[in-house]
Amino acid sequence: MRSGALGAELLRGPQAEEVFENLVESRGVRVERIVSAGQMTPEGQWYDQARDEFVLLVAGAARLRIDGEEENRQLAPGDWLLLPAHCRHRVTWTQSEPPTIWLAVHYDATPAGPADEE
Repeated sequence: MRSGALGAELLRGPQAEEVFENLVESRGVRVERIVSAGQMTPEGQWYDQARDEFVLLVAGAARLRIDGEEENRQLAPGDWLLLPAHCRHRVTWTQSEPPTIWLAVHYDATPAGPADEE
């Protein structure tokens, strides 16, 4: 058995890079904690992932741009997004103090079967 706290062991102050920590990884799914402290996706760069991603903002604040949308999405604790595979997106701002904490679930989506439709 493993356990932990999403807000534990946070580095304070400016950080050069985001911190990615795999919490669970198994066939078809990876759950990770991401800690951002002012980082953003470099201008002109987009995430374009091969897997679906469910992302929850746990603490802090962030702005996210989805390719094709006119404006950034403002994210506060408790806000979540489901980003389908190849949904181009970028982080345009993250709160640095206290750090921004994300919970991301990357998974291979499969169509719902008859038993899932109840």
